[in-house]
Amino acid sequence: MIGLITSGVAQASPIGGQLWRVNDVTAQNAVPSNIPSTAPDVTFDVNSPLNFTVAGTVAQFLQSGGAFNIAGNSTVLSGPISPVLIQFSGLVTVTNGQTFTVTHDDGLTLLIGGITVISAPGPTGPIQTTQTYTGPSGTLPFTLVYGECCSGAAVLQISLPFEPSPNAVPEPSGLTLVAGGMLLLGLRRLIHSR
Repeated sequence: MIGLITSGVAQASPIGGQLWRVNDVTAQNAVPSNIPSTAPDVTFDVNSPLNFTVAGTVAQFLQSGGAFNIAGNSTVLSGPISPVLIQFSGLVTVTNGQTFTVTHDDGLTLLIGGITVISAPGPTGPIQTTQTYTGPSGTLPFTLVYGECCSGAAVLQISLPFEPSPNAVPEPSGLTLVAGGMLLLGLRRLIHSR
């Protein structure tokens, strides 16, 4: 189980996901170096925030988080979610000094711009970890490695400031500018019609 809390969540572009069926020993150490060099058993896309809450099959777990474009080995998809390693990747917009709090069990490693932000690779009971991002501010690539092992709960809940998609809803300040412009146009029309 994993949960991450941060402020300033944005509408996101799809995040790429890859899943490998591995043994419990490998899944217990969720670090990038444990990602198999073979093709993934399953690939998928998902939007943020990540919110996976079903401990059933791989397919049920992925569907519970709204994953789409799910493709891969049908035996793995219909098998139990544990033990697996899952790698998520995409872009995230962060600021130097931004603090992240994560509550999790099983393993997790989060890298932003090649900098390790959260390193809790091994299985644990539920714990809470708070880490501060110390790299440069901006929009950077991220990699999140999640290991689900040892049966039991399989929960992954993360909210990060992912890169906004081009079709994102305008921020309230943008809506205010549009509304103000419309009001001025309306007033101008009213004045000229008299």
